[in-house]
Amino acid sequence: MFVDVVDLRNFYAQGLGKVARRFIGRGIRARWGDTKGQRVLGIGYATPYLGLFREEAERCLAFMPAAQGVVKWPSARPALSALVDEIELPLTDGAVDRALLVHALEMADDAVALLREIWRVLAPNGRLLAVVPNRRGLWARTDSTPFGHGRPYSRSQITSILRETWFTPNGWGEALYVPPVARGLFLRSAVAWERTGASLSAPFAGVHIVEATKQVYRAIPARREKRTLVPALKPVLAPSASGTARIQK
Repeated sequence: MFVDVVDLRNFYAQGLGKVARRFIGRGIRARWGDTKGQRVLGIGYATPYLGLFREEAERCLAFMPAAQGVVKWPSARPALSALVDEIELPLTDGAVDRALLVHALEMADDAVALLREIWRVLAPNGRLLAVVPNRRGLWARTDSTPFGHGRPYSRSQITSILRETWFTPNGWGEALYVPPVARGLFLRSAVAWERTGASLSAPFAGVHIVEATKQVYRAIPARREKRTLVPALKPVLAPSASGTARIQK
């Protein structure tokens, strides 16, 4: 079930939301350092992070699921956001080079259908970047933030669903080691939390940031050919000594 767009907007306007935006944005930028000339699509509520690419990408679009709602983005320019059915995107095959999923995969009623639709609209060898709540993290255990809603994933679960939907995972990152507590002490020490968690490779980060590549050629199971059983000997008609036909085996 998708979180209402108003609640998402309010979260990112608060102190804890600004912290989340800062560290997740850093992780996204580490994976996608250059999008010059690329067509970038955000799905879910990706607008807090699409601004990283708007000035350099050929174009940026923000698609927001109907169950979530939509807000105008960017606020001071012509709108680049639209309300869509997330499993029937209004794009042709291979229309975008990169797809960014935030507050999308864990919220979808049918995650497999969502990923297969993204596979369809991605160009050959297109790249997907998904921000997904970590099943073992503290952020998935509290509903005071959007990351505590929907279905969180472990790394193995993400790998499995990506491979099922014809993607190859090829890069991992984590973010949000700071506890999801909107108090001054925790917010002021957020940088220290992130540095410590990353240096220790701690398993309790709030979100996974996983990059995957579209598989253009998929393996098709080989079918074994059916064999026709041929009898070793076939009965034939042969003339007898008396001039009448008889069956010879």
